[in-house]
Amino acid sequence: MSGLTQRLLPAFPVLFVLLWSTGFVGARYAMPHAEPFTFLALRFALAILLLLPVALYLLRRRDVPLRPLGHAAFAGSLIHGVYLGGVFFAVRHGLPAGITALVAGLQPFFTALIARAALGERLTRRHQTGLAIGLVGVFLVVAPKLGTGAAFGPATLVPALIGVVAIALGTVWQKRFVTGLDLRVGACAQYVGALVPVALAAFLFETMRVDWTLELVLSLAWLTLALSIGAVMLLLVLIRNGSVSSVASLFYLVPSVTALMAFVLFGERLTAVQLLGMLVAAAGVWLATRTSARRRE
Repeated sequence: MSGLTQRLLPAFPVLFVLLWSTGFVGARYAMPHAEPFTFLALRFALAILLLLPVALYLLRRRDVPLRPLGHAAFAGSLIHGVYLGGVFFAVRHGLPAGITALVAGLQPFFTALIARAALGERLTRRHQTGLAIGLVGVFLVVAPKLGTGAAFGPATLVPALIGVVAIALGTVWQKRFVTGLDLRVGACAQYVGALVPVALAAFLFETMRVDWTLELVLSLAWLTLALSIGAVMLLLVLIRNGSVSSVASLFYLVPSVTALMAFVLFGERLTAVQLLGMLVAAAGVWLATRTSARRRE
């Protein structure tokens, strides 16, 4: 890790949460103009085009074994392809936003369990308490939206759950098997892996028609540059330099930041319960990440 990256590392969690939270806002602008799998395929393909020249240059200069590239592609298929594909499919077919947020809120728990089994990461009582408090905070943030929207059942709930388990498994896989690989090369390999499931799903289940409006183009550009490249690079650095379960706990903050962005951009109402939930979620993340930091001292 370079000296500059080391100095900026403490700011990475905040920047990651801010960037990742804009994904839901960008999707809101884009979804009226493209079907979800088709849009994700476009996003991942554009990310590959942007990262590929740098990746090829680095691969020609260095002797990179194929095994880490394969592991990175598999991790990417889980973290981006299956996760986003599952969540987008669920929302597209009627899963209410509040339920979706609660399902996504289970990710840190799944990640902690998988990391404990696969990586031997120890969960202290303080860390477990932080994870539990964070989940309560997520529930409070999304509580006003529960019971709204279409009815849900196994056809929509199961894909969302599969997606959440996939990102948890993919995060652990990245930590366990993708070592010593340049992050830019690894990110490119991830999107190659992610493109496969969403492109196949788009071909099988969608018309693949796209309405090329300014909103769609701007959303595609932002989600590709800020999230698929910017936020994911930050995530890979955080995974490489910290415990997986602590990094996953940052996702508890995403519903809170997204709610604040929706308040500013769309005028969505913020209740006292949601504001309390934001504080509770932040407290849970503080407990979980502080535990990890103290173990490294």
